[in-house]
Amino acid sequence: MSHTYFDTLIIGSGLAGLTLALNLAKSKKVGLITKQTLLDGASGWAQGGIAAALSEKDSPEVHIRDTLSAGAGLCNEEITRSVLKNGPQAIQWLIAQGVPFTRDQGNKTGYHLTREGGHSVRRVIHAADTTGQAVQRTLGEKARAHTNITVLEHHIAIDLITSIKLGLSDNDGNNCYGAYALDNLSGQVSTFSAQNTVLATGGAGKVYLYTTNPDTATGDGIAMGWRAGCRVANMEFIQFHPTCLYHPHAKSFLITETVRGEGGLLKLLDGKRFMPLHDERAELAPRDIVARAIDFEMKKKGLDCVYLDISHKSAYFLKEHFPYIYARCLELGIDITRDPIPVVPAAHYTCGGIVTNLNGKTNLGNLYAIGETAHTGLHGANRLASNSLLECLVFGQAAAEDILNQAPLPTMKLPQWDESRVTDADEEIIISHNWDELRRFMWSYVGIVRTNKRLQRAQHRIKLLHEEINEYYANFRVTSDLLELRNLVSTADLIVQSAMLRHESRGLHFSLDYPDMLQHAKDTVLKR
Repeated sequence: MSHTYFDTLIIGSGLAGLTLALNLAKSKKVGLITKQTLLDGASGWAQGGIAAALSEKDSPEVHIRDTLSAGAGLCNEEITRSVLKNGPQAIQWLIAQGVPFTRDQGNKTGYHLTREGGHSVRRVIHAADTTGQAVQRTLGEKARAHTNITVLEHHIAIDLITSIKLGLSDNDGNNCYGAYALDNLSGQVSTFSAQNTVLATGGAGKVYLYTTNPDTATGDGIAMGWRAGCRVANMEFIQFHPTCLYHPHAKSFLITETVRGEGGLLKLLDGKRFMPLHDERAELAPRDIVARAIDFEMKKKGLDCVYLDISHKSAYFLKEHFPYIYARCLELGIDITRDPIPVVPAAHYTCGGIVTNLNGKTNLGNLYAIGETAHTGLHGANRLASNSLLECLVFGQAAAEDILNQAPLPTMKLPQWDESRVTDADEEIIISHNWDELRRFMWSYVGIVRTNKRLQRAQHRIKLLHEEINEYYANFRVTSDLLELRNLVSTADLIVQSAMLRHESRGLHFSLDYPDMLQHAKDTVLKR
């Protein structure tokens, strides 16, 4: 067993974690834990770009208005104003780091700005259609080269170490002192202590059978924070991206919203458009509306998918603006310059999460949560496209500033991980079976359209899985698969609890039993 000290321990290496690490590293020793490699998180999968008021035709006030509209009355206006007003400087910071955004000499900003659903103007800065990769590679290289940042790949955090877990009676409440993490390569569990610990593990898309998320999106930070005593809010609002490529060999390949922003049209098999029948904004309506419209048309007509057609644009335009999508689709026999793209909705983004303030602080002392793991109040009941990476940037910087302004705390010797009473697992097939069962019933019962009966069925199955997994966890040595399944079941439970408490349809949560929106919008806050 090993015991390592850092000034700040960051769990997760997406844009939020990397932004925080680079802003702290001038004066702090930073440990950066990631459960696969540095660039394997969901941030690297982002195709579209980052929204910010950068042009003369735009302003933070217009961006705020669009965000509040998409959020269906649940955005925290103070948080929204703070984040979006800081958006332009956050983009300038990325440019200064060397991120190769797509240029456009005809634009006064010097960069090409595109438009996505819910935005009233072009404000999404991007690096072709692989923005996430470009940002992650740039910041990842800087993190690896920095002497004050220790990157620990193939480590999955197990649980936070808190006052309550240690049996301490802290006068100022429950505090976090670090975390236990499993080295997937050696099987060794290490103890990491830190003055501040930050959860930046991303969302929980893998709780669903169909998702645009990578395999790493298993709700780890949300589940760990919940077990430690963090408040969690608005987990019922799971954003389903309207256009995930429908192909047996595609595996969660996202077709960016920018395709619709640049003129792509949603059609049925016979070539007829249907979005104008559902919303006056048609293909540029917010994601919740477009996803529900596709779901409605598929169920009404018994379809496996619908089609996104941008073949009316020139081949030159498509290859220049969407080189990644063009190449991937062509590998699968779809030429987007001539053929419509078969698409279906898929779980994409977790709008809820651990409750934080303007600096990313949670209700536990010395513990922060940033990025998709957190519920900041920015996204409300439906995230506006391309606001997520901006949130990562702004809160990564805000958390760094808050940490740097703190007086140093004394380090604490923490107990080692105890596995003296466990053995190696004898039937690991249980884990894969439970994982498959969870994702299937979450898709069927807690998807785009919900009912009380479906939620009750899901809750019953989650209770049984909880019992099985807790018994397994108590008796066998931990593995990465077991830890991820444990976190997914906890996250699924939070989603269902939250959905059952919301007796209305708002934003991403649509219930056939409560189809109307209540007059007053309230957050769903869960406490231990």
